[in-house]
Amino acid sequence: MARIVFGSYMVRYPLGGMLSWALQYLLGMKALGHDVYLVEKSGYDRACYNPVARELSNDCRYGIGVVSELLERFGLGGRWCFVDEAGDFYGLGRTAVDELFETADLFIDSGSHGSWAREAERSGLRVLIDGEPGYTQIKWANRLAEGTPIPEYDRYFTNGKNIGAPGNPVPTLGITWEYVYSPVDTSVFTPAPSDAASPYSTVMNWQSHAPIAYNGCQYGQKDIEFQKFMALPADLGHPMEVAVSGDAVPVGELERNGWTIEDAHQVTMSFDSFRRYLSRCRGEFSVCKNVFVALRTGWFSDKSAAYLASGRPVVLQDTGFSRHLPVGEGLFACDTAQDARSAILAIEADYAFHSRRAREIACEHLEARTVMKAFLAALGL
Repeated sequence: MARIVFGSYMVRYPLGGMLSWALQYLLGMKALGHDVYLVEKSGYDRACYNPVARELSNDCRYGIGVVSELLERFGLGGRWCFVDEAGDFYGLGRTAVDELFETADLFIDSGSHGSWAREAERSGLRVLIDGEPGYTQIKWANRLAEGTPIPEYDRYFTNGKNIGAPGNPVPTLGITWEYVYSPVDTSVFTPAPSDAASPYSTVMNWQSHAPIAYNGCQYGQKDIEFQKFMALPADLGHPMEVAVSGDAVPVGELERNGWTIEDAHQVTMSFDSFRRYLSRCRGEFSVCKNVFVALRTGWFSDKSAAYLASGRPVVLQDTGFSRHLPVGEGLFACDTAQDARSAILAIEADYAFHSRRAREIACEHLEARTVMKAFLAALGL
């Protein structure tokens, strides 16, 4: 059994999709019998989001209440720490956290953005899991050109399984990138009956962050890619929906093209509402961030993994993940609106089969215990 400290992002943005993403890693390692802890820091001013008040502040009480209850429910009570902007500790205290890092076999940075770097120097092994392939490497390359060194870890993993492949344009920065897809605990997301009239949908942020430039090219977000599929509802004739948040969402244009719009924050107000929303959908249709698509990173969505585990077929814009996961039954990779239309029509022609295959893909390729067992084995743990 290894003692593992997982640095991530939950308290600061306590909405269902974000909570789920980090929780799946924790559950996968816990199921393997490891001694697992979550640590998180505020990191900067006004970092904590309260979805009820819809405001950012330094008041972390809402997020702490949500996360502490969630972790308690899944057998991880008392195994977390949050440090606020003032440096105050919640959950585990400073002394306990110091002892935790000193005795840890492994520290994983997956969303803590280096905020635990000093403490992690005392841990046995320091590993990064990059969830923003292409964006992360370009950001580091640009900073390196300005004289800022690359963050130091013992091993570097990424969700982008094409990073470092021959011909891939993403800069590797001299790093040997290893790979891990976001896991899903298939005992937490389980199939339920589907209403044939329910929509294909997804949960997304219209613009997560500003575009990034590299070698004269600019790379953006989902807003750019969605335009390629804007007319899909009219062409398809099946209900299509998008649960969306973020700046500059073109509500009028979406509605004119037949999209039903839900508030992404509302449907993911909690981890449970996130799970319920996925089960309410017929399946998932989603675009991906322009930076993932344009650079063919091979990125695959943690939300798509949860849809698959829920027995909901997935039609996802291809980032190159089709080289690494089985597609064509239950999971479809699409480059164009016509690809997406054909995939949804194929699913509807035999929904029960594609629902079953969706679940099987999650269990065979993305199950949290399997993914984390291979990840830890690669580290010698």
